[in-house]
Amino acid sequence: MLLTTGQAAEELGCAVTTFRRLVHAGLLPGLSHRGVRVMIPLDAVKALGARHCAPLHQLDAGEIAVLRVDAAQPAGDPDRDWIGFASTLTADSVLKALRGWWRCDVASVAAGGVLPVTLSGYVVAVLTGLERWEKNTKGRHAFPDARLAGYVTDLVTPQTVITSEMQDDHRLAELLLASRLTSHSGGAIAYVSTQSTA
Repeated sequence: MLLTTGQAAEELGCAVTTFRRLVHAGLLPGLSHRGVRVMIPLDAVKALGARHCAPLHQLDAGEIAVLRVDAAQPAGDPDRDWIGFASTLTADSVLKALRGWWRCDVASVAAGGVLPVTLSGYVVAVLTGLERWEKNTKGRHAFPDARLAGYVTDLVTPQTVITSEMQDDHRLAELLLASRLTSHSGGAIAYVSTQSTA
């Protein structure tokens, strides 16, 4: 059975625009088209709905930051081609697309030791190496040593790519990738308690 994006969003209890981000990021295999409509297998939608919540209680910090992104779009930036996330990007392009200048509490981001990257509430990448930061003239911060521990290429199965050889990075990527992680923020960075069960 095939569902429209609207039906899939209703099944998952999210907005259709939220679900379409997953489609645009290339995270859902087995899509087909009926005219202008994108059709999604019901089994794929059920698999997304059954995805476990991120086991944040297994992390050492009491609170972590979460980077919330959209599907990749051209960056218009000489340092990177894309901004956001897409499963079709190379690991190098993913890291460049996720590095940015954000308004955030840098000490809190660094103290968390890990920066899960979410798209539509699913962890699609994991960044580490947050110990050092820089500040620009607009009051935004960047983490120039950030490493890509891993990323997702398929949310349904799921399929992940581990990109760091460091043992801690490997553990964090395996723990968090493809899990659900709800966060609320008016900006790109949100802060989540690791003791919350939501």
